[in-house]
Amino acid sequence: MSTKILFPAIAAFLLLSMAVYFIVNPSYRKSIEAKYYFEIGDYKEAYSLANEAFSEDVYNRMASTIMAQSKTSLKYVSYIEEGKRYMKEINAMAEGDTISDASKAKIKMMATIMVDSYPKLAPSIITDKELVDEAAKYYKNFEQLLEKVSH
Repeated sequence: MSTKILFPAIAAFLLLSMAVYFIVNPSYRKSIEAKYYFEIGDYKEAYSLANEAFSEDVYNRMASTIMAQSKTSLKYVSYIEEGKRYMKEINAMAEGDTISDASKAKIKMMATIMVDSYPKLAPSIITDKELVDEAAKYYKNFEQLLEKVSH
């Protein structure tokens, strides 16, 4: 058998073997499913599946990576949800003609929490850009709000 056929045949056999291993191994199957959920933005499900896969096989680097990335994305989602909730409360306080000193203090506290917690978010290369951009938008809004309430 010539080497022109032998090496490609061996490479194809190895790739086929790896594909079968990924499909048959439950840990890697869960990792692939976790990757799917991560890609569609269901970070809780992705984290859960990756955690299960990692528990089954601690050498599963795919599960480890997806777990870490999902955790990072969940931090962004939490920050954005908290920002939305705070903005809703602040808008409700600002509906009247005047804002009481107690409301100003509460607004200042909310803005401080949001501004101080933003630097703790550490995006990676594969963190969803929309999440990062939306979190940055909330950060800037709360930073401006804190500046206005502090003066």
